[in-house]
Amino acid sequence: MKEKVYILTLGCPKNEADMDVLKGIFLQKGYELTDNPVEANYSIIDTCGFIEPAKEESINEIFNIVSLKEENPNMKIIPIGCLVERYYDDLKKELTEVDGLIGVVPPAKIVEAIEKKNYYFKLSKPYDVYKCDYRIVQDKPYAYIKIADGCNRKCAFCSIPYFKGDPVSREIEDIKKEAEFLIKNGVKEIVLVSQDNTLYGVDLYKKQALPELLKEINSIKSDFWIRVMYLHPDFINDEIIEAINSLDKVVKYFDIPMQHGSNNVLNLMGRVRKTQQLKDIIAKIRKNPDAIIRTTIIVGFPGETDEDFEALMDFVDEVEFDRLGAFTYFDEEGTPSYLLPNKVDDVIKEKRMEELMELQKEISTERLERFVGMTLKVLVEEYENGVYIGRAYSDAPEIDGNVFFKSEDKLELGDFVDVEIVNSSEYDLEGIIR
Repeated sequence: MKEKVYILTLGCPKNEADMDVLKGIFLQKGYELTDNPVEANYSIIDTCGFIEPAKEESINEIFNIVSLKEENPNMKIIPIGCLVERYYDDLKKELTEVDGLIGVVPPAKIVEAIEKKNYYFKLSKPYDVYKCDYRIVQDKPYAYIKIADGCNRKCAFCSIPYFKGDPVSREIEDIKKEAEFLIKNGVKEIVLVSQDNTLYGVDLYKKQALPELLKEINSIKSDFWIRVMYLHPDFINDEIIEAINSLDKVVKYFDIPMQHGSNNVLNLMGRVRKTQQLKDIIAKIRKNPDAIIRTTIIVGFPGETDEDFEALMDFVDEVEFDRLGAFTYFDEEGTPSYLLPNKVDDVIKEKRMEELMELQKEISTERLERFVGMTLKVLVEEYENGVYIGRAYSDAPEIDGNVFFKSEDKLELGDFVDVEIVNSSEYDLEGIIR
């Protein structure tokens, strides 16, 4: 009888990409995947260790699985990934309810370790590049490909460089091979992820090689989209902007986490480019009128004064990001910002967060109105109550809005269709197929 493996994926799309590869390797090795941990021989929880809420979720999910041991006492519970890498020694000492702990380790090495009953380990170098020979294809029209891991940017608020180490890139040929496999199996949108995609290739090719990677994937003969996430504003350059704006299969979508709009706070964060330089980047991108810019903002960073917050609001109001996500600052031990004075009160952080998102709601509503009357290419993803739900190039999966539309003809999920946009709201579009 085949041994069964249950895998729970927490955290970011990079984890999802890793776990799709891990599941594929398990299948190749003759294991069976299950959605029910009660019947599993191995329950693997891929954890997140980025900020406090993510850490809490990971710990809670681990204990949820532990509580099932009474029903399945032979199950091996093995947390893996970022939380384990960051707190390996502490967890090994305190988390005695589990059967193993594996840090940030390539999928093939995880399977190899489990087959050798080596349930406790992490690598001396936090991350080692992997090649993707096979992975599962989920029942959705998009898939994440992790092109690199690790980071050396040392932003003051971020713990990742301290437990993941320097960036390690995968070879262009291997990434292209993975993309070809996914496209051959029906995937219509390839989403490239890493800690910072502007870093891609610096270790392997001694230059920022994202443009070359995009050109190679773009050369695959099929009808599909390529989307690039996570572009550090300090290191995005003209070549990257040109590649995204010019290659026909790359959607004109720029995900640039600028984090703030006050020079004082940007300086405290360890960011190089300041407000005017960020505005110059945005102006350069928007020479292409179809370009969509998404950003992420941290509210309540230590030392953020009322004046700094007003500068942030003015920046967002002037720039008018198409998409904006925000979260309040969390103190993370081991980061430079943890030691900064002048912490912002939680009540003030929440109030500022509400103000920022209220402003962005107005901006988003206005930005989306320009699509009314246009016909957009839409990727069909769902069908509910007589209405199809999809995404245009302007919307990344899981984090942005949708296009809701009706069609007299039956459509296949995963198809591209042309939708005439007839209405817009704060974050979504409505359309019809004539």
